[in-house]
Amino acid sequence: MPNIRFQALRAVLDRQIPEVKTPSHKISDYFGANVFDKQKMKEYLSTEAYNGIVNSIDNGVPIPREMAEQVASAMRSWAMGKGATHYTHWFQPLTGTTAEKHDAFFEPTADGGAIERFSGDALAQQEPDASSFPSGGIRNTFEARGYTAWDPSSPAFIIGRTLCIPTVFVSYTGEALDYKVPLLKTLSALDKAAVDVCHYFDKSIEKVNASLGIEQEYFLVDIALFNARPDLSLTGRTLFGHMSAKNQQLEDHYFGSIPSRVYAFMQDMETEALQLGIPLKTRHNEVAPSQFECAPIYEEINLAIDHNQLLMDIMDRVARRHNFKVLLHEKPYAGVNGSGKHNNWSLITNAGKNLLSPGKTPKNNLMFLTFFVNTIKAVHEHADLLRASIASVNNDHRLGANEAPPAIISIFLGSQLNEVLDEIDTSRLSKKIKEENSLWQGIPKIPQILKDNTDRNRTSPFAFTGNKFELRAVGSSANSASPMTVLNLIMADQLKKFKVDVDKLIKKGEKKDVALMTVIKRYIKESRNIRFEGNGYSDDWEKEAAARGLANIKTTPKALDAFLTEKSEELFADTGVFTKREVHARHEILLDSYYKKLQIEARVMGELVMNIIIPAAIAYQSKLVENVKGLKDIGLAADTYEAQLDIINQLATHINFIKTNVEQMINERKKANKIDDLRDRAIAYDETVKSFFQPIRYHVDKLEQLVDDSLWPLPKFRELLFIK
Repeated sequence: MPNIRFQALRAVLDRQIPEVKTPSHKISDYFGANVFDKQKMKEYLSTEAYNGIVNSIDNGVPIPREMAEQVASAMRSWAMGKGATHYTHWFQPLTGTTAEKHDAFFEPTADGGAIERFSGDALAQQEPDASSFPSGGIRNTFEARGYTAWDPSSPAFIIGRTLCIPTVFVSYTGEALDYKVPLLKTLSALDKAAVDVCHYFDKSIEKVNASLGIEQEYFLVDIALFNARPDLSLTGRTLFGHMSAKNQQLEDHYFGSIPSRVYAFMQDMETEALQLGIPLKTRHNEVAPSQFECAPIYEEINLAIDHNQLLMDIMDRVARRHNFKVLLHEKPYAGVNGSGKHNNWSLITNAGKNLLSPGKTPKNNLMFLTFFVNTIKAVHEHADLLRASIASVNNDHRLGANEAPPAIISIFLGSQLNEVLDEIDTSRLSKKIKEENSLWQGIPKIPQILKDNTDRNRTSPFAFTGNKFELRAVGSSANSASPMTVLNLIMADQLKKFKVDVDKLIKKGEKKDVALMTVIKRYIKESRNIRFEGNGYSDDWEKEAAARGLANIKTTPKALDAFLTEKSEELFADTGVFTKREVHARHEILLDSYYKKLQIEARVMGELVMNIIIPAAIAYQSKLVENVKGLKDIGLAADTYEAQLDIINQLATHINFIKTNVEQMINERKKANKIDDLRDRAIAYDETVKSFFQPIRYHVDKLEQLVDDSLWPLPKFRELLFIK
């Protein structure tokens, strides 16, 4: 039987680049064509209904059911005009992916005919089976009821012939079962807290939106090679594989010329994304071979996250049309860069002012410093919670290596802003302010802080990059709603505390600007330990971070403890983002997902070793034995086949080690499965079962180097990493 690896390689060589057609040469002609956006609402809705839904989008005002009927009718007319036959509530359950159940517009009539119908009730609410999604015990099999409810702030869109309506997902008893509900709650809390603080500077500010730009990294691999690697297809990463002699060490792939097949895929993917209103702006080769990145223009955070979830679906579908598989796993290949999802976060007022963009006047810089320092303070106070929000089994492989930030949460500001904060920290505040330009005595003048005044630090998990903070620690396959919910939440909480602290000083008779600077100065001092400008990969930083009191929790099960601390539960309760039951449920879901993914990896590893790797090694060993016997039979001296004997012995050593350790790993897995406490079970998988992975891999990779290339059954890194 032919080697499946070579069959896959032959399939790669037969690939032809499909022709890609765009609706127009101008992107502006088709951008948002498949989105029921404000422009189309204005065309299809009455003025009253249009104003009502815009008011709901802008201000969070509930839409009356009678108005929902008008919107549903307009949506159906528009969607059917574009060929849609079905509709679905599109939501984000705690599986980490999106979900949908399609219903036809078609309804039979009493006279045996049929009509096309879509009611306001169907738009506003649907009822998926809540017990079939992760709920952390909130819903049992016999308690299946759950609801999806329309989110008007994220516009409906068409994929294929289906109208997709973004929705939230809650249980019958009201608990959130998705990523969107807590995100929307934190956005509301952040808006209110930020507006209250803005009023120290500008009473006309009525709203503050969190803005987000998500840079999405990913790998591409030929679908035939992907299918020939059971580890890739079942776990998303290669459990075995010796590093290719050439990989990323020459740094020749980064920003290099995009391969023709990849370019065709990118064009096709971007066309679909742009038609769905996803404002993709950038594409380029990333550092590792076959690694790429795309990035959109910034959007309101809820819409940006919906668009990123939708983008990952589009990438997967379009890749298959081009005989590729998109790898969104954080570390599909050992030894080269992993993939992240860099979240660029800022705060924008209703007048369009970026609150994290420095100004040219002391007054504007004081406003900037207020939000800038409060962000630093918020992350310092809740670094453990932010670390927990990006924790996953996939991200554990990535953090702390090859340009991914370490598990220690720190903030990079750049030398100029560090100097500004240090100067404020060490200077004496003036109690008498006569002129706007003389806010501080002893500080010559806060310099004009220009956009992009900072360098970039790729080892920092949370870096200021000119007019925004970049959370680099989010994994490429993650739903950004999780870390953004935490970031919005801790910022809202911090701004509320800031206002209380400032108002206390004002009530004591301090002038407003002095009160603001007094609190800012104290916050700078209190949060100093979270600021770090150096190399996050160095051993010295680990020691220094420990001395500063910064946590370094490298694996998920213990990182997730931050959700259940008294401090975190108090934070959730004060803001109403999570009930105690909800946060315990999410903690349980994350632990359950963690150990099950390791369980799958362990099973796949065992099957591959026993059914594919060892048989291939033994087959080659047998050929060598026959060769030695033949040489011996014709009377050659033993030293003439010494090399063959050495390889036979090496093969035997590696085979024995692998078999013994796989059996031990299976036994440890069985023991872990019997542990009742979910956290203890996850830790057992992490510390015991997973401890076998690397030693087994090492010896399998040694076999790959020894076994005849024509007998090795799995596509190798040199074949996977370089697109043909």
